[in-house]
Amino acid sequence: MGRICPRYGKLPWQNNRIFSQPRQSIKNMRHWMLVSVFSLLCGVAVILLAAVGVGELLSGPVPTAVDSLSSAISTDVPVEPVQIPVNISSRDTDSNVHGWLVRGTRGDGAVLLVHSLRSNRVEMLSRAKFLNEQGYTVLLIDLRGHGETPGDRITFGLRESEDVEASVAYLQNTFPGERIGAIGVSLGAAAIVLAKNSLRLDAVVLESVHATIEEAVKNRLKLHLGEFGPVLSPLLLAQLSFRLNISPEELNPANQIDKLNAPLFLISGTDDQHTKVAETQRLFDTARQPKEIWIVPGGGHFNMHAYAGKEYENRISDFFEWYLRKQN
Repeated sequence: MGRICPRYGKLPWQNNRIFSQPRQSIKNMRHWMLVSVFSLLCGVAVILLAAVGVGELLSGPVPTAVDSLSSAISTDVPVEPVQIPVNISSRDTDSNVHGWLVRGTRGDGAVLLVHSLRSNRVEMLSRAKFLNEQGYTVLLIDLRGHGETPGDRITFGLRESEDVEASVAYLQNTFPGERIGAIGVSLGAAAIVLAKNSLRLDAVVLESVHATIEEAVKNRLKLHLGEFGPVLSPLLLAQLSFRLNISPEELNPANQIDKLNAPLFLISGTDDQHTKVAETQRLFDTARQPKEIWIVPGGGHFNMHAYAGKEYENRISDFFEWYLRKQN
């Protein structure tokens, strides 16, 4: 028989319960470590999936049957459906840019209207109406991957700039001798600035255009996810770059705006959370003369014409009147 401890019945080294407690603690520790690692991996997977989902949302095409509206719209704005060929090897497909043409008075000038991200030419109809009432010929287009213009991916202005180049050339060939202006909003503005070849425009209006793609992504992540959102921007930019096979630096209007050889009118809103006023000011400082800037009190990111109304029309009209007509 073994020796008996008066208090415990057995000596400590003979008590299995005392020795089993450390082993149980080690098992518990291992269990919680596995749970923590698994939770971390799940969290990383969720973040990756969210980034992929947001990337798909941002760069995925948004086809919309727009041309079917032309008969209904023509009672208010006399639009003609047009298709403009884009003979560039980097085109996603061999299809044409789809748009509407609104004929104006010969000799009064022409204006190209380019819509914002995940929109289409219908967004620009109100601008087309007031410009056409003043005699301008107006061309409204769907950028690739938008409306009825085919495209596999949205490229944030880089390849959309080819659609802008083709549209400007169409106006120059169809209306020889006319001075040509353009209004671009957000994505449309970036597409104008990022054009690789000189557009030979006589006046340009850029609304709500970001300075860099990094700032554009950070602003949107912060807007939708709060203060933590911008932390995810490197991941989102990396996978967007992978999807599009382009460098983020190629998507920065701030790097190209000094090459825009046309009188410029920059417009931004004080309450725009997608493109901050400081970005617009940097673009303005970098751009060539002649240039103007209008920071709209209370204005947001979308449809400055709808927000500012008559003042918007008056400022745009004065700008185009000077550079598209009085300069003749």
